[in-house]
Amino acid sequence: MKQQQIPVYSIDKFNTKADHAIQYQVELFDINRNFKVTYPHRHDDFYEILFLTHGEGIHTIDFQHYTIQPYTIFFLSPGQIHELNLSQDVKGFILLFTSAFYHFNKTDPHKLFELPFFYNLSQETPPIYLESTAEILSITNLFQQAIAEHNQYLPDRDEAIRALLDLILIQCKRMYPLSAQDERTDKGKIMVKRFKQLIEEKCKENLSVKEYAHLLAVTPNHLSETVKNVTGRTSTDLINDRMIMEIKRLLKHTDLGISEIAYQLNFADQSYFSKYFKKLTHLSPLSYRHQTNEHL
Repeated sequence: MKQQQIPVYSIDKFNTKADHAIQYQVELFDINRNFKVTYPHRHDDFYEILFLTHGEGIHTIDFQHYTIQPYTIFFLSPGQIHELNLSQDVKGFILLFTSAFYHFNKTDPHKLFELPFFYNLSQETPPIYLESTAEILSITNLFQQAIAEHNQYLPDRDEAIRALLDLILIQCKRMYPLSAQDERTDKGKIMVKRFKQLIEEKCKENLSVKEYAHLLAVTPNHLSETVKNVTGRTSTDLINDRMIMEIKRLLKHTDLGISEIAYQLNFADQSYFSKYFKKLTHLSPLSYRHQTNEHL
């Protein structure tokens, strides 16, 4: 049975011991993790690194399917919908952290945007498949150290884990497969990632390019030119991509009616909503829902 809404989980959901708000969580990962979540789901304001060392399966992130095999590292940004289908022998490590935890004592508030695997400029979030024994041992050791620090409650524990997180991210950045877009590390790329983050946060408000430009404190023309130079696409394209993905998510994973989805996503009326979706997908919302249900 479909859900009425796609669950959105905060980082606190992933720690059964905490009686207060947490900013990170690091632990061993296996099929018997001690909490209950419903798939598919999304995270509200935290990032995830999932390093699987044993087992197999499929990890679906925003409609993209990725093969799980030993020594695979997955990355999730806030808002992305994902679903794990795992074999019973799956093992590995998981590290969750908020932006506030990562940026503590960092002077650049957009440092995370420099990493190619968070808020990827493409529509995909490919994992890293480790092959080198040295890389496997190094990443495994960093996760083990982070878990040990987390469990020992020693002085400066958070600082130690933050340093280990930095090392994990640096090593992953070095190993991550770069596209032509990812190789552009100028300020324009950072602005586009900030734009994509805002689209993620404000998607349901159905804002215009002008409204996003205001939030970024730039002119609409400057935003549009920057997006075009970095991605080869328009600002409207990026907004439409995210909106269509949100509509597809709600059509596929919930029982909400067409008019309810239109209202939830701030469309003027159901008729305009249906025309908008059909123009960009060549299917009516109902046709898309029926088509996806046939493949379930």
